[in-house]
Amino acid sequence: MTAPARTLEEMTLNHWQPLTTTLYDGWVLRFANGYTKRANSVSPMYASNLSMDQKIATCEDSYSRRDLPTIFKLTPFSEPAELDTELDRRGYYVVEPSMVQTLELSDLPPTSKETAATIGPLSEKWIQHFCELAQLEEKHLQTMYQMLSSIAADAGYLLLYRGDNVVGCGLGIVEGDYIGLYDIVIDSQLRNRGLGEQLLLHLLHWGREHGASRSYLAVVQANAPALRLYAKLGYTEAYHYWYRVKDKTHSN
Repeated sequence: MTAPARTLEEMTLNHWQPLTTTLYDGWVLRFANGYTKRANSVSPMYASNLSMDQKIATCEDSYSRRDLPTIFKLTPFSEPAELDTELDRRGYYVVEPSMVQTLELSDLPPTSKETAATIGPLSEKWIQHFCELAQLEEKHLQTMYQMLSSIAADAGYLLLYRGDNVVGCGLGIVEGDYIGLYDIVIDSQLRNRGLGEQLLLHLLHWGREHGASRSYLAVVQANAPALRLYAKLGYTEAYHYWYRVKDKTHSN
């Protein structure tokens, strides 16, 4: 049985660690020097006692003091239910409608012999290849390293090889009976050749060997190639989410 959506959302917060977290009357405020929206946004997860006006003002002040835009990550079960409407009224734009998808691991196809993979702890080699393949800006490197080093769950960092060349990177994080997939990237010159599918299969088999029987991942709804790949493997939508950002200059 698939975990409830709120439980999956809690896993996504556990597995993508910011540098600092503040719990504020049922809302989770996350800060990571601006590296990824997920790690620099407000997750209104639980019921509140304070007024929405007061809470929004406090959030805006908290992010402003860190020279960050105020971003809300919203789900169908965000608290309070009228928050999305209120943010819209205040001029917060919807950014990156996305979804969390899940997959049962009971019937995974085998990996191809045309690729090989190594999966181990976080290493300089993995960081080097990920930064090259993902074209990560230098200013985010230290923050990314600190975030990944803070993951408490069992994490496997994958390098995908074709011959002697690294052609992809990925991260799998196992908690309970789930493996969450993150930082999936394939060499831009080698996409649409089945390498993404092989990368995912290597991670999913590793996750099953480490006790997982299900997987989840997050995907932007506009990312048609990724959606096709995940659908081919059997992933289906568990719930959707979206961001609200007041300043459109910070929407990327």
